[in-house]
Amino acid sequence: MSGKLSHLDDAGNARMVDVSPKAETERTATATAVVTMLPATLALIQEGGVAKGDVLAVARIAGIMAAKKTPDLIPLCHPLALSSVTVDLVCDPKRSAVDITATCKLKGRTGVEMEALTAASVAALTVYDMCKAVDRGMVIGPVKLIHKAGGKSGEWKVD
Repeated sequence: MSGKLSHLDDAGNARMVDVSPKAETERTATATAVVTMLPATLALIQEGGVAKGDVLAVARIAGIMAAKKTPDLIPLCHPLALSSVTVDLVCDPKRSAVDITATCKLKGRTGVEMEALTAASVAALTVYDMCKAVDRGMVIGPVKLIHKAGGKSGEWKVD
C-alpha cells in the first residue's frame, strides 16, 4: 500500500481518479453489516408482524438500489455498470441480530468496494427504519468490507 491518497492531486485538491489506463478485469467485493435488536423485534421480523411490511424483502431491495446509486451518494465514486448485486439477510436469534451480506460484481476498470459497503449499510438502515416504531435502541454495526478481488491489487479478504 502506498502512503499517497489517490483522490488527492499533488496540490492536495480532491479529484476523481482517472481509471482509463487500467485494464478491465472481473471485480467483486463483499461487505457485511449487523443490526442488533431486542429479541421481540427480531421475532416480529421473523413472523412478518412489522406494520411496514416484509422487513427482509424491503431491506434487500433497498440495498440493491443503493449499490446502483453509490456515485450519487459518495463524492468522487465512478458510475459503474454493475453486472450483479446480491444482498442476503439472515436472522440470528442467538444474537438477536440481522446479519447482512452484500456482494457486487462487474467487469471494469475500478473496484466495487464502495458499492458493496453502501448496499450493506442501506439495507441495515432500512431494517432500522422499518422497525424503529417498536425498538429505537437497535444498533447498526459493524459495517465492514470482508472480501475484494480483481484489478492490479488482486484479492484481499478478512482473515
